[in-house]
Amino acid sequence: MKKVLYLTSFLTGRAGKFIEPYFSHISNEDPSYLLSNWQSFESQLFTLFCYPNEVRKAEKELDNLRMKENGQALLYIADFRSLMSRIGDWGQRAYIHVYRRGLAPRLLDQLASHPGNFDILQELRDITLELDTRYHERQKEKGSHQEKKPQILGSNPSKPPQ
Repeated sequence: MKKVLYLTSFLTGRAGKFIEPYFSHISNEDPSYLLSNWQSFESQLFTLFCYPNEVRKAEKELDNLRMKENGQALLYIADFRSLMSRIGDWGQRAYIHVYRRGLAPRLLDQLASHPGNFDILQELRDITLELDTRYHERQKEKGSHQEKKPQILGSNPSKPPQ
């Protein structure tokens, strides 16, 4: 119930007006099922105030979510988690399938040679972040090495040899 009460303190507009009558019951008697059960409360708010197509829209966005080849896994994961929270429970296997499908090919290649089944989405996200961090660190190393190429003594790169 504490979780529900805490959340209700942030409700404004129509949702705030909807919840107001329940507060008078709290001081006079036991709160109704709506305030005593988080799942019931969440379901009721979702039903009353969520756009009907919100879940379908989020599912479509998740289905189309793709990480750019040189993109950052952290951004992909943030977008993925945001969409996941709008959809609800598809189950681990479905989320893992969609998550892998949206990864950059370079990460899929690295995952293919990495030991492990990745039956838990959190584990897959963790290893993805680790591999992506290594990739970007290596790209920075390559960039700094290219900037510091040694020049051959006696040569002037601005003048072509004659």
